Amino acid sequence: MKPTAAESLEVISPKVQITDSFIETDYEYQTSQVKRLANGKIQVFPETINLKIRTDKKVPRLGLMLVGWGGNNGSTLTAALEANRRQLQWRKRTGVQKANWFGSITQASTVLLGSDENGKDVYAPMKDLVPMINPDDIIVDGWDISSLNIGDAMRRAQVLDVELQDQLYKDLSQMKPRPSIYDPDFIAANQLDRADNLIKGTKYEQYEQIRRDIQDFKNSKNLDSVLVLWTANTERFSDIKPGLNMTMQELEESLKANKSEISPSTIFAMASIAEGCTYINGSPQNTFVPGLLELAEHKGVFIAGDDFKSGQTKLKSVLVDFLVGAGIKPVSIVSYNHLGNNDGKNLSAPQQFRSKEISKSNVVDDMVDSNKLLYGPKEHPDHVVVIKYVPYVGDSKRAMDEYTSEIMMGGHNTLVIHNTCEDSLLATPLILDLVILGELCSRIQIKNKNEPNAPWVPFKPVLSILSYLCKAPLVPEGAQVVNSLFRQRAAIENILRGCIGLAPINHMTLEQRFDFSSITNEPPTKKLKTSLANNKQQQHIKVQANGHANGITTNGTNGVH
Repeated sequence: MKPTAAESLEVISPKVQITDSFIETDYEYQTSQVKRLANGKIQVFPETINLKIRTDKKVPRLGLMLVGWGGNNGSTLTAALEANRRQLQWRKRTGVQKANWFGSITQASTVLLGSDENGKDVYAPMKDLVPMINPDDIIVDGWDISSLNIGDAMRRAQVLDVELQDQLYKDLSQMKPRPSIYDPDFIAANQLDRADNLIKGTKYEQYEQIRRDIQDFKNSKNLDSVLVLWTANTERFSDIKPGLNMTMQELEESLKANKSEISPSTIFAMASIAEGCTYINGSPQNTFVPGLLELAEHKGVFIAGDDFKSGQTKLKSVLVDFLVGAGIKPVSIVSYNHLGNNDGKNLSAPQQFRSKEISKSNVVDDMVDSNKLLYGPKEHPDHVVVIKYVPYVGDSKRAMDEYTSEIMMGGHNTLVIHNTCEDSLLATPLILDLVILGELCSRIQIKNKNEPNAPWVPFKPVLSILSYLCKAPLVPEGAQVVNSLFRQRAAIENILRGCIGLAPINHMTLEQRFDFSSITNEPPTKKLKTSLANNKQQQHIKVQANGHANGITTNGTNGVH
């Protein structure tokens, strides 16, 4: 596999051990347990758990299968992968544009490491912290109800500049989606004119065909693993009821009985789980019915979702967090959208809109619940979401929001925001991040440090760590849903930091706020200068020999590059 381009990054700590196969760290996980007493008193019990975190260094040969490959997101992602792989350039009105991954947290964002000897913050690209899939190495395949090849699908989407499309068309036109599942009961009737590339037969026969497609892709491309991602049309919600899909057994029996309430997205998810493939739902429908959650748990296969969080909702999760955190009380949130792509066309049908409305509306719940000083029991801001289909604007979605909040002494504050979102260009980098981080999760495990024979434990099948990228985050049973964007991002950063033996960033920076020279014999900056001097020659050799190597090298037992 081609390594990611990485600057030399080394963690000097006896708590980090490197082998040919793994990065292992000794990690002190600090948390707090809280008890509410009957008299209203709150007791807090700080707790430290000694763990080992292990990250497999081997980056697999990964295949990505997109459901809805020929849609705006699927064709744009495929084009972006090819454009970045070939490092293409093209001319716009404003000058020459180069292919990039702006909007991707793995490829275009950095993580704070700490402070240097001068007290200045030092950052590193997120992709350089641990071995991650290089986007250039992702192999794409997929399904679509439209037979249009991916080159023509890219042109139909009207997302990318024409000069770039012309450079990509020849290669993309060789890519043709596999037949997909079309059920007019689950998507809008206006999608019928696209539906010319279909898997026939019963629901169970469709399920078996999807499994064969995954097997064929994996074997023909000599892949180590396959990840399946739904970026197709939003479906209506499925019924959830006893005898249909409440348990794994009910769901499997309903599939074989060809029951009408088994949705195409659930069939794809079941087939993916049966093949041991991580499945990510990028649309708002309730694909993950209770029986499917049980199936994923039983098989130990990762699932994640729901619905890409790319534009208006991402901004909402930031603004409401800011307002509530500032002691300001949002009382009315009204969100209006209009767009003209095929997603908007499908959402113009009432049942499909209802799925999207639910995923957009719940995004503020946890932030409201966090502040009982502002909100009483069952109190919640008025929250309305409107989506309209306007063909002329195409993929350039318009989003308008009004946030009305109560401030002190009965005053009010109103924010009105207009947001022009190039929908697919915002969603595509999120898809890339979901793929890269979803794959990485399969290589991270933890165990109890104090029990030598304790087993290594993987992430739970529901990958809540991917919540940053989803409008309606799916979480394990009993877990709290977190919508706050800052908390979601911090979870990703701090887990990656833990993988290389670094503590969570807490922003206390006590060495800058107190006179450490009067507290310790050696301030942190002096220690750092001494350490750098002692290791200068050793580090220089490592950079020359291994500075290119996917973030990881070995030197004795310690060190992460």
